[in-house]
Amino acid sequence: MANDPRDAVHPIPQFPAGFLWGVSTSAHQIEGAADRREPSVWDTFSAEPGRVKDGSTAAVACDHYHRHTEDVALLKDLGVDAYRFSISWPRVNSPGGLDFYDALVDELLAAGVRPVPTLFHWDLPAHLDWLERDTASLFAEYAATVVDRLGDRVSKWITLNEPAEHTLLGHALGTHAPGKQLLFDALPVAHHQLLAHGLAVRALRAAGVTDIGVANSHGPTWPASREPADLEAAGFYDLLLNRLFAEPLLLGEYPEGIGELMPGDVAADLKIIGEPLDWYGVNYYAPTRVGAPQGTEIEFGGITMPAELPFSVREIEGVPVTDFGWPVVPEGLTELLTTFKDRYGDRLPPVVITENGCSYDGLDDQDRIAYLDAHVRALHRALEAGVDVRGYFVWSLLDNFEWAEGYARRFGLVHVDYASQTRTPKASYQWYRDVLRSQAPRARG
Repeated sequence: MANDPRDAVHPIPQFPAGFLWGVSTSAHQIEGAADRREPSVWDTFSAEPGRVKDGSTAAVACDHYHRHTEDVALLKDLGVDAYRFSISWPRVNSPGGLDFYDALVDELLAAGVRPVPTLFHWDLPAHLDWLERDTASLFAEYAATVVDRLGDRVSKWITLNEPAEHTLLGHALGTHAPGKQLLFDALPVAHHQLLAHGLAVRALRAAGVTDIGVANSHGPTWPASREPADLEAAGFYDLLLNRLFAEPLLLGEYPEGIGELMPGDVAADLKIIGEPLDWYGVNYYAPTRVGAPQGTEIEFGGITMPAELPFSVREIEGVPVTDFGWPVVPEGLTELLTTFKDRYGDRLPPVVITENGCSYDGLDDQDRIAYLDAHVRALHRALEAGVDVRGYFVWSLLDNFEWAEGYARRFGLVHVDYASQTRTPKASYQWYRDVLRSQAPRARG
């Protein structure tokens, strides 16, 4: 098996020169300082009783807004090439909001760490709605404002983070902000996010940017059996969670039968959505085992799946799970990347793993070390199979506000005591630092 613990006694294989090693975070999950920005949909959602499991909010979170100097020092000590963070649109809309990111970028560069900002990581300004087409145009204006301020020092940009999850969880199922339960009537949200991506790419290109990607979440879809009903359900799930968000970007078209469900002049919009990318970001956590609908509501991975969906998500048996209950299947990363290479051929640009990580408690987090070790090796196997992979970002630098789970899940390489805001590097932090030191000398900054 790909995560055989015996692998741990062998060094991590060498990755190519120029391979980008990093860690990721997002603004709403770590920044705090909610009084220094306008409200987001997550502020509104978290204030509603029962929405967040522990009743918490991200008003303070990791207080990164006030402690970013300390956190940049952790990044420097860790030895990463790059730091993927997100920029809060609500903060940029507030007086002096860009000053924070201006200072953060300068501190990162002084520490020899390349800044890789994501323009949208789910924290939509509360007065906006992805169901409205105008939001896409407003996003492009916001992107132009940010690149005008930071583009002289930031060269690598990400437009959106996980539009699939933001559509499914936030607008179809209602378990994330803004809490809408539209099921398939949420499809315009997907289209408007993709349109926003394309318009933002054009805005970034107009500012001279030549290094643009997206961070889409993907994973293999495994049918529960070879029975026709299970195969059909798995194919539909794969279309919704993988192809719907990859093919407009990579091929300039929606999967068959989807385009006519989208609003507006879809053919014209696809020309914008399909603006060429310099690289394609993949957030990978696990495969999904899918079968025919079972006619009952299902609780899976902390998410309630309604009975009326045309598929059901099943347990992957015989594999370990994280503290979140997510299956640990590192070989799924190799499978996903080789599948994308075969499916999209030369239309697939170089790939960067923009997120990969796991939730485990404890400072001596050997389970996280085993998880990351196995996934880095799985990534190397994809390289050996001919996939052009250019980087790997661990999720996450810090324990943080884990959306509807509140503070119950810890994904960080660094432990955060939320009462005192004390940062304590975990064993996995030391492990990752050793891995980075073991790789060939790398370009920094």
